[in-house]
Amino acid sequence: MRKIYLHSILFSFLLITFTSRSQDLIANASFERCNLCPTKLGSFNQDVIFWSAPTLGSTDYFNSCSPLMGTPENFNGKQPAQSGTAYAGFYLYAPDDYREYLQTRLGGALIKDKEYHLTFYISRAEGSDFAIREIGVLLADRELNVETKKTLSKKHWFASGVRDYNYFEINKNGFWEQTRKWVKLELRFRAKGNEEYLIVGNFKPNVKTRVHETIRTAKKGAYYYIDSFSLVPVKEEVVATSTTSDPKITESLALNTTHRFENVLFEFDRFVLLDTAKSDIRKVYDYMSKQPDLHIHIDGHTDNVGAPAYNTALSGYRCKAVVQYLVQLGLKQERISWQAHGGKTPIADNSTDVGRKLNRRVEFVLNQQNPPNGKNK
Repeated sequence: MRKIYLHSILFSFLLITFTSRSQDLIANASFERCNLCPTKLGSFNQDVIFWSAPTLGSTDYFNSCSPLMGTPENFNGKQPAQSGTAYAGFYLYAPDDYREYLQTRLGGALIKDKEYHLTFYISRAEGSDFAIREIGVLLADRELNVETKKTLSKKHWFASGVRDYNYFEINKNGFWEQTRKWVKLELRFRAKGNEEYLIVGNFKPNVKTRVHETIRTAKKGAYYYIDSFSLVPVKEEVVATSTTSDPKITESLALNTTHRFENVLFEFDRFVLLDTAKSDIRKVYDYMSKQPDLHIHIDGHTDNVGAPAYNTALSGYRCKAVVQYLVQLGLKQERISWQAHGGKTPIADNSTDVGRKLNRRVEFVLNQQNPPNGKNK
């Protein structure tokens, strides 16, 4: 692989407060990517890529591909997906403190004192006997895997080793009773630092949960559909470059040739850009800003740890991280395309830690016409 050498470039840094959409920290935010089309109740933990159930509660997965667990119609009502063709469903309140939850690992640990914006959509199922007035959001420094079907309480958090966490409750007026439309719930908060996992559900026992009966003979519980997550920094400072360079000593990047971002190497199972990676990307952006006729095609890769479908999805999020940063710096979206490869094309030995790290890479090709092979995602 050819390395990038941009010799004797003088950088003057300009701080820009970037107010548009920053890099989203939630992968598969609308549950569209799955290992299997759902065929039964309680399959969320096995079927949905990048998500899990942190307890033994049987969270449900709905996808239009399924005749039994489909969208828009399913056993608990009729609701088109808020985005795409899939969503999740779970009990927020049920007899004997039964609970269901959703959990995902964020694309990177939250930064101490940085402000974040969380949004998601929720709708009470038509077949739900009760409505709940609050929904809990837990951001924790480690994954929860608790053998209980009941309330996921603080004692469970601490027993699992959670030390750094943020906990919030959202009680937007009217969300609890809406069955026809999706209601957008949102939360702005300041990170304590090191939070890496997002868990959503009702963390209170029945005696402390505020509920509303929807029918007089209510017995089952409060069941809700949930879809379309997003977690982004409220604002992100992007360092843009203004360059003066001597064309005689600045090497041109060959066209139609695969180049590798030397420092765009991701942590295991993550897709957040490190500062060293951003520096590499800024150099390529600066080069392209002087060549307005160039197009860049991004190729994302993983090591071989994990299922192929999962790795393909993960490499796609790594591509998007690079694409989003290029766009933030000022490169037009139409000048960029990308493709996810998963772990199909390693460049190093996957049997070693060093080799796997090298394989968790992003490459790029510059050209003056159409994207390679006509692919533009």
